[in-house]
Amino acid sequence: MLDNPKSRRSLAHLVDPIAKLLIKARITPDALTWFGAGATLVISVVFLAQGDFLLGALLFGAFGSIDLLDGTMARMLGTSGAWGAFLDSTLDRVSDAAVICGICFYYANNDLPNSNLVVSAGVIALVMGLMTSYARAKAESLNAKCTIGIAERAERNILIWISLLITSLVTDVMSYAFVILAVVSTITVIQRIVYVRKQLVS
Repeated sequence: MLDNPKSRRSLAHLVDPIAKLLIKARITPDALTWFGAGATLVISVVFLAQGDFLLGALLFGAFGSIDLLDGTMARMLGTSGAWGAFLDSTLDRVSDAAVICGICFYYANNDLPNSNLVVSAGVIALVMGLMTSYARAKAESLNAKCTIGIAERAERNILIWISLLITSLVTDVMSYAFVILAVVSTITVIQRIVYVRKQLVS
């Protein structure tokens, strides 16, 4: 829902100036993509896996903006293409998995209420999140459209980010958040399967 050109255009007035500054600093879109993925891995291991959810959430939100910046920079430089799209999509999957695994690791290694539920729901959410991306990639390889779904990457990350903030500042809601994440991710996969079937079966 939020991972679409219209949503990105609405944020252009915020993203474009930063992208221009990075280009002036001779930073390439690919380098920024690698940096964002690496930073997310570090955040997941150093903060989320250790239960430091507040700082982890703040950094996760800050570095999440890189997903908008690298694509914007590539368009400004006229270097948008298949390679950049492939690299960005591949490293996005790594980043998404690192965040969920980091949170699950913390709950699996600490005697907290609903730890088993968090880990179980987290595994389902992780698998279905990856399936959401795979379904789109496979559909597009078959010349079918597959950009629908109630929980694309942006929605999933926002849900995780908000749940990290609430858990660190108010009360532990991670079990609820991961159950919701697992459910909406599963629904998204089903939506995409049904949508693509209508295109390919006639």
